Amino acid sequence: MSTDSTPPAALGSDAEDFLVWLAVERGRSNATIAAYRRDLMAWTAYLDHRQIGSLDAVSTAVINDWVAVMRSEGRAAPTVARRVVAVRSLYRFRVTEGISEVDPTAEAEQPRVNPGLPKALDEEVVVALMEAPVGDDPSARRDRALLEFLYGTGARVSEAVGLSLGDMDFIGGTVRLFGKGAKERVVPLGGAASAALDHWLAPGGRDAWVSDEWSRRADAPAVFLNRRGGRLSRQSAWSIVRRHARAIGLEDELSPHALRHSCATHMLNHGADVRSVQELLGHASIGTTQVYTKVSAAHLRAAYDLAHPRARMSQVAQRGRSDGENSG
Repeated sequence: MSTDSTPPAALGSDAEDFLVWLAVERGRSNATIAAYRRDLMAWTAYLDHRQIGSLDAVSTAVINDWVAVMRSEGRAAPTVARRVVAVRSLYRFRVTEGISEVDPTAEAEQPRVNPGLPKALDEEVVVALMEAPVGDDPSARRDRALLEFLYGTGARVSEAVGLSLGDMDFIGGTVRLFGKGAKERVVPLGGAASAALDHWLAPGGRDAWVSDEWSRRADAPAVFLNRRGGRLSRQSAWSIVRRHARAIGLEDELSPHALRHSCATHMLNHGADVRSVQELLGHASIGTTQVYTKVSAAHLRAAYDLAHPRARMSQVAQRGRSDGENSG
């Protein structure tokens, strides 16, 4: 009998939080979230079969045993790889969020999965999105500021909703962000983002939603508020982006993370070096940033033809041969 033929009634709270993070922070589609849920249900069913009652009680050997069981049951190789990736992602999330200090998947068998390339929006689509919030009411001001901020800084949605007033330096044109593992970085605040934020923070904007009595102390300095005066949540930020995406016909194609991808790709397209983009996005490894260079292969070819000395020489020589043939 298959070990996951009788799945558990529900996932644990850590797994549910992880699925929310995938949707809000990583911008994964509903279909992808459903696939992750099925894979984690299969994993939980296996733990029940082994009578392992806690994620913290899992060892590397347990994960490798699960892989062996799935193979013995005739599971397809892509299915085995996908399930292990889902479990590995869950444990990495738990470590990143400070839920656990141990990742038993770190030494487990590593399935080979071809990474997909991030999808960047066309620049004219970004312009349309920035112009989607209409009006001068607090909601429109906040939404414009949030969209401009996400695209202008390449910030993760968690970094945007975690932003506090003390992190802003309008005079210096910079903003302080706290990324994964509470790592701090200071990034430029572009003109469009700065103007939108200034309008949101001006009278008639953020102050219209400021509460006389904050329900949570951490809400008081928040840059982005909800209508009740609380700090904007990841889920609410996601909803804002999706709502304005629908207005320009991109309901199923846009997420907060897509603006981060677009920021990186467009900067590279306009001549930024990979190291600078790495610093902007807060990537620990430049290899993570270099994936964006694959998106801009056509731009790279054009830049090469324009800038490389030997490329120019070959073009001159080709023109010379053509002129000679024509004169003959």
